[in-house]
Amino acid sequence: MQVRQANPDDVNQLASLRATWRGQSASVEFVAGFREWFLREQASRWWWLATDDGAGVGMVNLKLFDRMPSPDRPPSRWGYLANLFVVPGQRGRGVGESLVAAVVDRARTEGLVRLVLSPSELSVPLYARHGFRPATDLLLLPFENDV
Repeated sequence: MQVRQANPDDVNQLASLRATWRGQSASVEFVAGFREWFLREQASRWWWLATDDGAGVGMVNLKLFDRMPSPDRPPSRWGYLANLFVVPGQRGRGVGESLVAAVVDRARTEGLVRLVLSPSELSVPLYARHGFRPATDLLLLPFENDV
């Protein structure tokens, strides 16, 4: 298994993983829409792809946010870790661990001030092993169309 930064050449595999995650196949239309989204997001999002013998088995991305400038602190960025997915047959084999480690390593190298995420109950132990802890200083306002 190998984890590496993903790029536009990996869109088909990323789209296929996303469709698998949602229990569907990656239609031509879906892949085209995914490609458009990927290209729009390139300036503010990093992707990683886990492969096994060249086939995509997992993915994750990090959405970047620039903090508003402040006169009393240097410019900084933070990231929202999103869309971690490992195909069911590869779970429990370190794929998710490797993907999260890649995100955390890059975020530290790039000097991000924090990472945040919205974990599933099942994924909390995985993130905790990487130093994530519960946040008590955030509020959420979900709307009816939040699915």
